Amino acid sequence: MAITLELDDKQQEILKEILDNTVGDMRYEIADTDNSVFKDNLKERRDAVVVILEKLG
Repeated sequence: MAITLELDDKQQEILKEILDNTVGDMRYEIADTDNSVFKDNLKERRDAVVVILEKLG
């Protein structure tokens, strides 16, 4: 399912900031996690957020 989201410049910048912060936070969480299944799940989510950031430009 594809979603079209229209954002003005300010909204786009805020969304990028939020996603950038999320990726940064996830790096720490991944590093601190001993459970390999949970760690793999976090890595997949982080990679998905990175793809979204790339699409935002």
